[in-house]
This record gives sequence, C-alpha cells and structure tokens, in this order.
Amino acid sequence: MDYFKDFLIIIVRIFTIFPLLLIMALYMGKRSVGELPVFDFLIVIAIGAVVGADIADPKIEHLPTALAIVLIGLLQRYVSKLMIKSSKFGKIITFEPRVVIHKGNLIKENLKKERYSIDNILQMLREKDIFNMEEVEMAVLESSGKLSVYKKPNKSAVTLEDLGLEINRSQFAYPIILDGVVSEKVLAYLQKDMKWLDTQLQNQNTRKEDVFYASVNEKLHLHVSKETPIQVPPMEH
Repeated sequence: MDYFKDFLIIIVRIFTIFPLLLIMALYMGKRSVGELPVFDFLIVIAIGAVVGADIADPKIEHLPTALAIVLIGLLQRYVSKLMIKSSKFGKIITFEPRVVIHKGNLIKENLKKERYSIDNILQMLREKDIFNMEEVEMAVLESSGKLSVYKKPNKSAVTLEDLGLEINRSQFAYPIILDGVVSEKVLAYLQKDMKWLDTQLQNQNTRKEDVFYASVNEKLHLHVSKETPIQVPPMEH
C-alpha cells in the first residue's frame, strides 16, 4: 500500500514540477538554455539536483522544492542583469574568450591555459566544415566553450562566386605532426618518408623539434605551426 502511495506522489510531482520548470526557464530567458556560461551551467546542475531528489524521494517535502526552484531562477535572473550592468563582475564569474588560432597558427600557450588539445580544436574545425587549418584567419574559443572561426578572405567561396571568378577547391589537410610527434600512418598514406618530411621542414627553415603542429594537404603542401610565441589581438567579453 505504501508503494502505491509513493508511486502516486511521484506521478503528481512530475506533473506539477515540470510546468514550474518550464515557467522558470522561460523567465530566465534564452541565455539560460542556449550558450550555458559557467554560472548558468551551475544553475542547471542545482535545479537538476533539487528536482531529481524531489521526484526520487517521496519523503522530501514538495513545496520547499518548488520554492527552491523559484529562488534559483530569481538568482539567475538577478546575476544576469548584474553581468549586463557590470562587465567587471561578468569577467569574474565566467571564462574570457581566447584566441586559439591566428593566421593559420595554433597558439600553444592559449591551448594550455584552456586545457584543450590539438585534437579538440581539429574536431571543432571539422564540425564547421574546415579541414585545413591554413584557411583560418582567426579562431576564438568563446566563454561557452564554442569555437568561433573567421576564415581568410581569399578562402571565401561565396564571395568568389559572386564575383564570377574561378573557385579553387579547398584542400583537405592531414595532420602529420601533433605536439612535436610525427604520424607514421600519415607518412605511409602519402607514400612519403622521414627524409621527405625533413626536407620540407628545411625548406621552411624549421626544425622538427620546433613544430607544435603541421599538416600536409592533397598537393603535398606542408603547413607548419611553430612552438614560438605569436602575438594575437586581445579578446574581451
């Protein structure tokens, strides 16, 4: 009998708590369900913990749970307004955007600060249909963790079409050196050896130990991103 009572309590709570969640989500605005900066991410976790405990344990009082959801929603709305009024406060409670690629070169120092690997950035580029880092003028890792990419002007196919000019097909690039380590598989696929790679590096006055990332496109053009620091434009919130 107690099990049946608890079952009915859970059903009632599900059908009462989710409309409240919807109302609070609409009240908090698009920002709370879109990009999810750090503070909003914590808000979502807190609401999830409160609602999960309320639904799973019938012994927990239902009204205090509803009150907690309302208060968390009001806190999020207040903090959002405070961030708009004070940029200094906004910088304190969220991540700053950071440039990770500049003129086709990876910024190793910034990758380390954000704890992102080369593979992470390459995957995010592929998700934007970019398979050759050399095409990127600048890429910024936003506070939400998303990657914003600005391609080099001469790589814009739409602009070239509008001008009636011939469009050069983008070349697919194969990562051949990742964090100083040479990929033997890529060399084998390209039917090249270490001697060929050393020659290509010498032609660019580059030592293998100074290379952070390098790729080879279908025309066997080697693109190198060195370990040396690169000056990049500052990014603000």
